[in-house]
Amino acid sequence: MGFYTTPSFFALSALVVLVSAVLGLLELPLMAWGLFASIAMLVLMFWGNLAAALSLALFLSLSIGSTLWLLGRPRSLWRTTAAVLVSIAPLVVYKLTVSLSGSGLLGFAGISYVTFKVVQVQLEAYDGLISKKDFKLWDYLYFLLFFPSFDSGPIDRSRRFGEDLGRRIPRDEYAGMLARGILLFMVGMVYKLVIAALAYRLYLPSAWGDGPFLQELGKQLACAYSYGLYLFFDFAGYSLMAMGLAFCLGVRLPRNFRAPFLARDLTDFWNRWHITLSTWLRDFVFMRLVRLLMKRRLVRGRLRTAQLALLADMLLMGLWHGVTVDYVAYGLYHGVLMALTEGHQKSAFYRRHRNDPAYRLMSWFVTLQLVFFGFALFSGQMSLLVKGALHV
Repeated sequence: MGFYTTPSFFALSALVVLVSAVLGLLELPLMAWGLFASIAMLVLMFWGNLAAALSLALFLSLSIGSTLWLLGRPRSLWRTTAAVLVSIAPLVVYKLTVSLSGSGLLGFAGISYVTFKVVQVQLEAYDGLISKKDFKLWDYLYFLLFFPSFDSGPIDRSRRFGEDLGRRIPRDEYAGMLARGILLFMVGMVYKLVIAALAYRLYLPSAWGDGPFLQELGKQLACAYSYGLYLFFDFAGYSLMAMGLAFCLGVRLPRNFRAPFLARDLTDFWNRWHITLSTWLRDFVFMRLVRLLMKRRLVRGRLRTAQLALLADMLLMGLWHGVTVDYVAYGLYHGVLMALTEGHQKSAFYRRHRNDPAYRLMSWFVTLQLVFFGFALFSGQMSLLVKGALHV
């Protein structure tokens, strides 16, 4: 059973919502039902795929074991490093084996998102934000296995998730959450099953042909734009449906997209696109790398430090998607653009003109073209063009 793609998933989700509605409107706790529903949905998801089920079991054993071991002395740097390395090892093995052989070892649907959750808990334990007395095994297991966001996000934070589990929801408040959840789910279905499907039908990747230059350029631009629109409505559709189911279960999953094609620059774009991923990378990679570089004085100046950290941050984002030329190029591309944007926003020219209507319009237009060129890298369209040129 595929999440958000098969009729059986939608039918079972309707049953989950129905039972949740009864419990919620009676002001009964929803956590036990949500955990049971998540485990049941994951059993059906991995039914018939023993290798993936065993990989998930191994991952949970390693992540729970390493987290419990870390909480014994959470402020120890070497213990934190060891725990994080153990937790990310299955993901690294999976990504590398996929890139080398095409069939990944130790992988399962959702491994990328669940790994982020585990690492977040371990790093916040090191920061002193999560203690052993705060750690509840069943809450942690529910956080990792929460089925609405298991396969495709959004990436929630454990402390925020725990706040939703630890409070009683009044009937009127839950009724509002239920109505909003159903609406979000329906909008997400339209996004994914209607608009994304139509955009994908227009996505026709091809090598550069022998026709007139402008005609061939138009074909490539149409391909990049159709893929970008497909990617947005498909992914935003997933996210909205996940938010909708979560609201019905009494959990307020964070928003993942906020009109990304209205972004005025690349920084603004990443504040609007896959928000939970970009904020996770900001909090747990960018900020920590900046502190490390400044503490060790490895780079001169705050601007250069921030630019280097942005480059590393976006490169990791690309590698998280996969260890391929296309994904690495996508990460480096956005890393360079983010670094250039950071420098530009420190300039006197930017400070003088940032509020001018003409500048804002031009900045939006240029940003949009850069974003869709990035989608051409991400989809492999540019690789196809390069391969076609090499064969000429």
